[in-house]
Order: sequence, then structure tokens, then C-alpha cells
Amino acid sequence: MNSFRTVIEKKTISMNSRSLIPAVASLLCLVATTHVAAHEGGHHGHSHSSAPSRTWNIAADGSHLHGSFVSAKDGKVQIRREDGTLTDVPIERLVAADQTWVQERIEAIQNLNRQHAIRLVAVNQPVQASSKNAATNETMPAIGAHFEPFEKLLRLRWDKDFLYVGSNGLPEHPMMIGIRSWQQQVPIPQKYLGNNAWQIPLHPVPAKNPMSTRNDFLRGAIALAVNGVPIFNPLNNRGDDAYLFGELDEYGGHCGRGDDYHYHIAPVHLEETTGKGQPIGYALDGYPIFGYQNPKASDFAPLDELGGHKDASGNYHYHAQKTYPYLNGGFYGEVTQRGGQVDPQPRAEPIRPDLRPLRGAVITGFSKTGNRFELVYDVEGRQGSVTYVVKDDSTVDFTFQDPTGESRSETYRSRMGKPFLPQADISGAGDGLNADQTSRLKVTSPAFAAGDELPTEFTGDGAGVSPPIAWTKGPKGTQCYALNLWHTPGPGDVKSYWLVHDIPADVTSLPQNASGIGTVGINDKGHAGYDPMKSKGPGVKQYHLTVYACSEKPEFATDQVTRAELLESISDITLAEGTLDFQYTRSRSRSFLILIGIVVVALLAGAWFSRKKFTVPRVAG
Repeated sequence: MNSFRTVIEKKTISMNSRSLIPAVASLLCLVATTHVAAHEGGHHGHSHSSAPSRTWNIAADGSHLHGSFVSAKDGKVQIRREDGTLTDVPIERLVAADQTWVQERIEAIQNLNRQHAIRLVAVNQPVQASSKNAATNETMPAIGAHFEPFEKLLRLRWDKDFLYVGSNGLPEHPMMIGIRSWQQQVPIPQKYLGNNAWQIPLHPVPAKNPMSTRNDFLRGAIALAVNGVPIFNPLNNRGDDAYLFGELDEYGGHCGRGDDYHYHIAPVHLEETTGKGQPIGYALDGYPIFGYQNPKASDFAPLDELGGHKDASGNYHYHAQKTYPYLNGGFYGEVTQRGGQVDPQPRAEPIRPDLRPLRGAVITGFSKTGNRFELVYDVEGRQGSVTYVVKDDSTVDFTFQDPTGESRSETYRSRMGKPFLPQADISGAGDGLNADQTSRLKVTSPAFAAGDELPTEFTGDGAGVSPPIAWTKGPKGTQCYALNLWHTPGPGDVKSYWLVHDIPADVTSLPQNASGIGTVGINDKGHAGYDPMKSKGPGVKQYHLTVYACSEKPEFATDQVTRAELLESISDITLAEGTLDFQYTRSRSRSFLILIGIVVVALLAGAWFSRKKFTVPRVAG
């Protein structure tokens, strides 16, 4: 009987082991399959798709399809259209270039998944690179060189399909002066960054039926100037010529209802910086816009109804014109129209209600010093002004001085978080600094590049230690530095993960897992130290690490210093600052491993209980 029991126990264990192995193997396959089908990253303006949209060309009939790559199997490529719907297209129906593109994606996914048994694969993410120092060996596309004269205003990155241009929408020249029809809007820095950046097609496709801007595209931008300022239809949203109606300043721009500055005619003044014969902008279909034609030039040729023509090499481009349509009067290339505008394109974020036109007002002056702006206007010989300060905590303080002599103050909060002010200038700020000193620090990390994903070891998915950082030396008079790692999880909400102040003036870097340098402040969890991010929500999150150069040591009422207390204390003693932006995505592989562990334990427990259940009891005698 004992031997009979032993045989049953062995069979029971063997049976459960055989059932356990396929179960775990199936789960691993499920995880791996999920990763192989993961989407690409980086698409603008659509919450239903995080992958960059591209144009797919059907060889048989020459038709086109816009959408993002999802997966490829069984001889078909699955594409997510821009309206969110999925469609399958046989790969053999695509033109050769698109077939090659798909094959490269398949090989890339297979290679990555062979390297790691369990990992999330994101293919063709935009290269996080500056115009001078690419993050990979890929070379910046040729059109990027046309934006380089304004590189200090911009953040450039690219992938195989688009050049992404990040900016705050503000030019270096004075704005608003000369406007005679004013709706009381003022230029506020926008945040055309990350997934809200401008995208210029690198491989524009001629449209079968080119679209005119005379009756369409009356909302939003139709082009982007090489200084990062959007260009809208010369006709306003009522269909009137904005230039002839006196709505534009001396550079051809003004503000919309969202306090967003933009041009309405060709910004030919940019040739003073770019040089004659260089593009001053790009239409959103990907074709360049040049300055005025020279009628005496040997290559002079009439323009078509869209305001463009082909050069001797057959390359199409637009030209600025002194009368309507002033620049591209339509799109020679393919674009998608949605809601009366080109789609996708970045969003401007208004921070206050739009106002009525101020009858009789003429804008006579505009100045900008650092983050302080002032607009001066005249109404029948009486002067009024709007002064506003854009703060790092995403608030904007306004002071309105009416022509009647009355004054009022208002504060609004931006939903964009910390403003992007790359061209800030503190000269003339009245603090004794010289004009050749800069108000920006360059903040970097030897562990990752700007815009990159934060390595796992610095997050709650890894060791959770603070990252190494470095910054350029502050201007003359710097007595100490302070730093803050922060994130904006929602409108009007800022979360602080790491705070250090009183860093000695001769220190311009912190090592990994730094300690004993400066004084550590309190993070949002109420603890002194580095709080490694461990987001529970899906998707990529944007984080920022700001370093401040201070003219004196800040004073605090308590030794438990929070972010709000730090910013308030250093608001009047900050000489310079700089921010390193990066991304973080919650590690899915860790979640999968935890899930696998739970399933394995459950199966083992089931095997143990099965063993107990089917064991034949020992019989006496």
C-alpha cells in the first residue's frame, strides 16, 4: 500500500509539473507577443495614437493613405488612420520604398526582442538631438540647416519622416508695434515642444488635387517660419485680408485670441539673418518658402496659382509676394484638413479670456527684458500699457494701466507648466549685470541626453538613486546654486521630486546618488531626499530638472524647505537658470515579471493542493 501511495504521489507531481511548464511558457509568449506589437512613439495632436503619422503610397493606382504603423504580419501591414480606425494593407501593394520601410521595422523589432526576452519595443522614436550634437549617428536632414541661424530659439529633432521644430512662438524682433486694430491680446510664450512641436515632412508628396487657402484653412497655421514662429493664412478667420485691415505689426504679425503670436504674411525680414536665396519658412506640406523673386534673375519664372513653381532641377517651392496671397496660396503637397485647419499641428494654450477690440487704439511700443514684457498703446492721445511677467511656476502677473489713469492687476495660470524662454535677456534689468552675461544655464547629465528617457536605475523601477547632473558656471556674482526636479501631472499642478539648495558657488555638478553637497529640501512626499519617480499611469511623462544661480544665500523660516518656499525665496535673487527636460515611462517589464511571479506561485500552490487531494491515505495493516 505504501508503494502504491508513492506511485500516485509521483504521478501527481509529474502531472502538475507538465501542466505548469506549458502554462508559464504560454504566459511568457503572451508577454513577448504583446511587446512585439507595441506601438511606435511620437505623434502630434491625437490621443488615440502615439505613433508618428506617415504617407503610405499604393503602387497600383497611385493613391495615398495617411496613418501610423501598428504591426506587420501575414503579408499585411496594419495602419492606424488619423481618425483612429485600423486598416490592413497587403505589403505587396505598397511602393518599393514603403515595402523596404516595413521590412526594416520588422527586422528592428525582431532584433530587439532577440536581445531581451522581455521588454517593451518602441521603434522609430524621434531622435532626441540638437542641431549640433545628435544623440545618435544619424545626420540632421538637410532642411534642418535652414533653421540653424535661429537655433538658440529652437529645439530640433527628427526621424525618417519629419523634422520636429520646438519653439515658444516668439521672435527676437519687437512685436505688435503699428497695429491699428487690436483685440487687447499680447504675446505669451507658447510651449510648442515635445509632442506639441511643429512637424515638417521630410519627403513631401505632390497632391493629386492641390488645395487653395482662399476659402479653406482659415484657422491655424499654414506654414512655419525658420525662426519657429507660425504663419497663418493671410485671410483672418472672417475671410478678410489681415494686412489691409491694419491688424498686423511692422513685421507682419499679431496675436490671436490665445495670446499666441504669429505672422500672416511672408516674414521676408528673416533674410537679414538667413541670407538671400535661403528659405524663410516651410509650408506645412513640406515645401520651402523663399523671399521675393528677382524679375531680372536668369532663372526667373512665373508663379502658379499657389504662389510657387519648380526650379531647374524640378524641385517645387513657394515665393513671398508683396500682394495677396503674400506666400503660399495653397498646398502643392498633400495635407490633411480637419476642423478648418491643417492637421496635425501644435496647440496654443490660452491662459485668459479673449477680449473685445479696443476702438481707436494704436500700439506704439513693445519691450521685453528676460521674462518681463510691456506693451504700450495710444487712444486719442492718451497712453495706456500692459505689463506682464511670465513666471517659472506657470503663472503670469498682469498690470493694466488704462488711458483713463486707472490701474488693475490680474494673475492667470498657464496649463503648459514652466514657460520655454530660450531667448531670455537680462541686460538692462537694473540689477547691475552686464549685457554680455547670459540668464541661461546649460544643464546636462552624463547619464542621458536632453529629451531622452531617464535610465531605469534613477527611477522607482530600479535602484532609485539620484542622477548625475552638471551645469555651466553662473554669471558674475553667483554665490550659490539651487536645483529642483519637478513634473506637472495636470493643469495648475506641480509635483516636486528633489530639492537641493545652498550648493557652493564653486560646484557645477553633482555625482550619481549625491550626498553631503548643499542642503536637501523636502519633496512632495514630505521627506528630505530624492524621490524616484514611479508613475502608476500609462504613457510617457515629461520631467524637468532646473538649476538656479543665486546672488546670495536664500533665507527660510524653517529648515523643512519645500519647492514653493524655495521659489518664493529666490525669486528676487536668481541671476540665471536652466532646465534639463527628460522623459519617463513606467517600466512594463517589471509589471509583467510581477504578474508572472504571481501566476507561477498560484500554479505551484495548485499543484501542491492537487497532490494533497489525490494522495491515497495510508491504510493500517
